[in-house]
Amino acid sequence: MSLVSEWLNGTVFSERPWPEGEKWLLVAVLGLEMIMGVVGNGLVLLVKVMCRGQFCCRYWFPFISLTLSDFGCSLLIISGSLLAMLTGGQRSPWCEIVSLLKFAFIASSIGSIAILCVQRLTGVVSTGSACFVVVVTVCLASWVTGVVFGSVPVVYAWIKYDPAEMLCAVFWESSYSDMLVYILCAFSICIFFPFLLILLCSLLTAFGCHLSSTSDDEVDLSAVTPLLVASYLLCYTPFVVSELILLGRMNLSPAPDWLRTLSSVMSYLDCGLNPLIYCSHQDFREAGLALLWSKRKPRSEPVLTAITKLHL
Repeated sequence: MSLVSEWLNGTVFSERPWPEGEKWLLVAVLGLEMIMGVVGNGLVLLVKVMCRGQFCCRYWFPFISLTLSDFGCSLLIISGSLLAMLTGGQRSPWCEIVSLLKFAFIASSIGSIAILCVQRLTGVVSTGSACFVVVVTVCLASWVTGVVFGSVPVVYAWIKYDPAEMLCAVFWESSYSDMLVYILCAFSICIFFPFLLILLCSLLTAFGCHLSSTSDDEVDLSAVTPLLVASYLLCYTPFVVSELILLGRMNLSPAPDWLRTLSSVMSYLDCGLNPLIYCSHQDFREAGLALLWSKRKPRSEPVLTAITKLHL
């Protein structure tokens, strides 16, 4: 798709704007996804921090990392796409920041899910000092690698506003070899390796090959892990397919517009679905309802119900 870069007041505008009907439909969808992601993940963070003793969660750190990633994506990336749809572009340097953060959130999300799958298979909890340090280190490594690979296109000025993706994305114009090396390295380290861990651990867990047997797997919050995995794979499949199409085109032309739009909408949807998945766990749902109810319930005054006469 031909684009024209008009750096008027630092904003990149597209040559062919969205038709009005499609534009307002996408605005409504993005607005709904942003509200679901911000409100849902905000409430989930409150429940996980303030009500930890009311539900069983042995692998709490990957859950916190995943929720923070979903909350940040909803607050910064989805809102950026929504504003871009309304204004017709994104302003620099926000354009570059959004591109960097999006890949960081993608890498941290799949990294957190991979760690959760490994912990669920091995039974290694996040409370022991040595295990806690390892889990925190791996989670932080997924964030750092996402930031590093997300910053490479910014440094080399490969970023342009893509109306189809509704945010600034990587565009390749000159070198197929640069694109090939970058995508293979980024996907191998940040996407493919965690995906293999998720697939292997999920299959072993499904067939009952737990390395450490525990009696409370059904009541632990980690019981929702298969739903988290299924949601992530479903929502990010269009993104992976669009990148594979780009990888297979020697002329550096991107995937079709409709596929790039679908990849953004579906990846944003994952951020809003995860809080609903957490709420499918009964103990977590009851803890959240108890927290909300205690905040709304007014403090009752003492009431005199009886008088007892004492004989001195």
